[in-house]
Amino acid sequence: MPTSRDSLALTVDLGTSGLKVGLVTLGGALAAVRHVELATTFGKHGEVRQDALDWWDQISAMSRSLIAQIDPSRIVAVGITGQYGSTVPVDESGSAVADCVMWMDTRGGRHTRAKVGGPVSGYTPRAVYHFVTKTGGAPSPSGADATGSILHLLHDRPEVMSATRWLLEPVDYLAMRFSGVPATTHASMVGAWLTDNRRLSGRRYDPTLLRLLGIPGEKLAPLVGFGEITGCVTAAASEVTGLPQGVAVIAGMPDLHAAALGSGTTAIGGPGHLALSTTSWISAPMPRKKTDIFHSIATIPGLDEQSYLIANNHEIGAKALEWFARSLGLSTPIDFDALTSEAGSASPGSGGILFTPWLAGERSPVESHSARGGFHNLSLATGRPQMIRAVMEGVAYNSRWLAEYVDRFAGRRLEPLRVLGGGARSALWCQIHADVMGRTIEQVSDPMTAQLRGCALLAGRSLGVLSDGEIPSLATIAQRFEPDPSTSPAYDRLYAEFPKLIKTQRPMFQRLQRRGG
Repeated sequence: MPTSRDSLALTVDLGTSGLKVGLVTLGGALAAVRHVELATTFGKHGEVRQDALDWWDQISAMSRSLIAQIDPSRIVAVGITGQYGSTVPVDESGSAVADCVMWMDTRGGRHTRAKVGGPVSGYTPRAVYHFVTKTGGAPSPSGADATGSILHLLHDRPEVMSATRWLLEPVDYLAMRFSGVPATTHASMVGAWLTDNRRLSGRRYDPTLLRLLGIPGEKLAPLVGFGEITGCVTAAASEVTGLPQGVAVIAGMPDLHAAALGSGTTAIGGPGHLALSTTSWISAPMPRKKTDIFHSIATIPGLDEQSYLIANNHEIGAKALEWFARSLGLSTPIDFDALTSEAGSASPGSGGILFTPWLAGERSPVESHSARGGFHNLSLATGRPQMIRAVMEGVAYNSRWLAEYVDRFAGRRLEPLRVLGGGARSALWCQIHADVMGRTIEQVSDPMTAQLRGCALLAGRSLGVLSDGEIPSLATIAQRFEPDPSTSPAYDRLYAEFPKLIKTQRPMFQRLQRRGG
């Protein structure tokens, strides 16, 4: 059967909170999808981990369920996306020898600080020069990135390292489970800060950066090009997943890149996108490498060897609403539509309530790992609808705050912004973002599966079925939301207070965090 836009890709989206597996045509049409929630272990001293073996078992089961409904010969590719900045230690065959050290884990922070810590924004001058010049950023002194997780494994887990052949990003681990081939890209390794991103065709780790951090290059997978076919589905993977042996496996990519592809925001100068997932970010393509170290905004290797994507992050995005629903004692799975409908009964501004969504700290545009969320200006008149809406508005205030710095970084106003992710299912939340941010918001069709579609579109490009220029036209927009000027007085008044809170409360956050709060 010849490969065409109607051929299928098995696509995997490994989020922090959940895992999706879908069947999507190479033209981006979703045929079927399965989803499971993932368990995360939070331990002492900053430990955050997930069971990487369970990921593979869940993917295999969902794959078999999906493939049982179709002619397997239609599947021509496997595409993988997901969270990045985490590390899975694997053996020679690609099987995990320990849990994944997640991007939120901070156990490696003391090792990062010992290697590169100093007086210049937390770094030695030499480290700042080498890392920012070459990578566009630098390892987090908190340890909450791939550098921290690698250093934790190297220094604190010798029993794990003795069984480890490769230290892989989650998407690269999954690609190896399908193909048996260890491989990674400049894009998926960006959170390890070990590649010279001025030259995306370099295909090597920078020896100076490896030396500064004391990371053995032989434990890192070979670098390949973005979207490269790294291998084919093995007999072992075929047996457990139901995939035909020999199907092409595309190099894994970060969720940021899949979001750009799935939302059609791949053209320089075109629309940007806003993700409302567990975390949240605002991005658009850029023609060159650039860094704003003071606001944690940078460009990272993009969708080809000539372009970059703007990267930044709110540690909590739409997850804030899920957190609040669970705090209310609502049964799971949470009725998202009922919850947002209740919020819609409250007026814009939620009766003067402010919610700060810094439940896991903040990264952009102000880095503060001690910051925590909170409600402000509650009164006896406050009801549940106002509190639910305040959570939604607080996430939007955070987006407005970030957008001001991203616009400056990009040198243009990013409008419209295409919104995707679980939070984007809500028309109310999309309208709140349009009103709070004062800009046009476009809701991507079926926003929860946009990244699965992005995987399939990349597979179509890799297999020669699609061109770069065709991809933006394959994203469809469900609704367009324009700002309502009548909401501006309420939102502008509250937003004027919002960015001040992280500064005025920082001493309190730091005191309470030191005491284990």
